[in-house]
Amino acid sequence: MAGKRWSDLTERQQTAVLVAASVQLSLAATAWVDLAKRPKDLVRGPKPLWAAAIAVNFVGPIAYFVAGRR
Repeated sequence: MAGKRWSDLTERQQTAVLVAASVQLSLAATAWVDLAKRPKDLVRGPKPLWAAAIAVNFVGPIAYFVAGRR
């Protein structure tokens, strides 16, 4: 099954995709900055693992904010 092209989406769908992408990027950027500035003793688990996990869609940054910080 082939995916839709950007031009096949309605204006409302295009807006929804752009909003979701903006939220995702904002969450990830905020989580990475927090991880970089937070001392390692205030992070549950290894920082490199959290840095990679944050890249996983919405799940990674939310998991970091909920479970990764002390």
